Amino acid sequence: MKPLVILAYKEYPDTAVEAEVLSVLDARIAQITDFTTDDGTAAAREADALMVTTRPVSAELLQLMPRCRIISRVGTGVDAIDIEAATRQGIWVSNVPDYAIDEVSTHALTLLLAHARRLPALLDSTRQGIWDYRIVPPIVRLKGQTLGVVGFGRIARALAVKARGLGLNVLAYDRYVPDGDVEAEGVRPVSFETLLRESDFVSLHTPLTDATRGLIDSQALALMKPTAFLINTARGALVDEDALLAALREGHIAGAALDVLQVEPPPADHPLMHEPRAWLTPHIGWYSEAASREMRVKGAEEVVRVLRGGEPRSRINQIEAAPMPVRTTDQFVETEI
Repeated sequence: MKPLVILAYKEYPDTAVEAEVLSVLDARIAQITDFTTDDGTAAAREADALMVTTRPVSAELLQLMPRCRIISRVGTGVDAIDIEAATRQGIWVSNVPDYAIDEVSTHALTLLLAHARRLPALLDSTRQGIWDYRIVPPIVRLKGQTLGVVGFGRIARALAVKARGLGLNVLAYDRYVPDGDVEAEGVRPVSFETLLRESDFVSLHTPLTDATRGLIDSQALALMKPTAFLINTARGALVDEDALLAALREGHIAGAALDVLQVEPPPADHPLMHEPRAWLTPHIGWYSEAASREMRVKGAEEVVRVLRGGEPRSRINQIEAAPMPVRTTDQFVETEI
C-alpha cells in the first residue's frame, strides 16, 4: 500500500511543493485539519507521517495514529507537540530550524531601527500634515548603543552580525553556549541580569521551554533601562504580557515590538493591540517566498528520510529502533533552495 502523508495545515493554496518531494515515495497526500470527524479519524489510523505547522499534536491525537512514524514540524517551534508521547509511541519528531534565519533576524533589526529613528510617530504625523521632526523624543545616534540578544543560536548570531555592521555593541546571554563561542562572533557574553541592565535594545531569540516561559516578567522588566526597547520575534509566551503592559503604561521601558503573542490571532480587545508603545506585527518575521518554500521542502524531506528507513536530519527526539522502510519509486535527492 502506498504510504499516506497527512498535511495538517491549509495555509498554502496547493500541495505542489510537498508533492514534488514526496513523489519518490509514491505517497498519498491528504490535507486534514479536523481529526474529530469520521473521515479525519479514519485517515489518522492509516497515516504513516504527519506534517504540521502550528496545530497542537496531543497524546490523544497520537493514539489515533498507530502507523505514524514521524511528525514533521514544518517550522521551528515544537512546544505544541507532545514529544514524550511521540517518543513512547516510537514516532520521530523533527523540525526545520534553519529556514528563515535571514528573514527573522532582518525583521528584528527592522523593528529596532524603526524605534531608533522614531518612524511610526513620524509617519503618523506627516500623514496628519505635521512637518516637524521635533514632535518625537530626542533621537540618540545608533552607533555605540547596545543590543542584547537573549539566546545565541542561528538567528541571534545573524542579527549580531547585522547589528555590529551598523555600529551597535552586542551582548548575549545563553546558558548553553560557551563564552568562547560568543566572543568568537565579536559579542560579549554576559549574565541575564547584566544584559537587561546594560542594553538599549533587548531582542529575544530563545526557544520556549518550561524554563523560559514568562522569562520577561515584571522583575526582568524592572531591570531594563527606562529608555530600553524590547523585541520579540521568537515565541509569545516568553513574555508575561500583563507585566509588559504594566511596564509600558508606567514608563518602565520605552516600548516593545512583538511579532508573536501568547494567543494568535489576538482578540480585537487585546490591550496590547491598543497600547501606543506596543507595536505588533502578525507573526510575519519568518516570511519570504523563498523561506516559505524552503520550510515546506525541508519538512517533506524529513518524511522521506524516515519512511525510507533513516533518521530525520533535524530530530527533536531519539527513537531506539526505526521500522523497516517503505518502498520508494526513485532515489531520493534533496531539493536545493
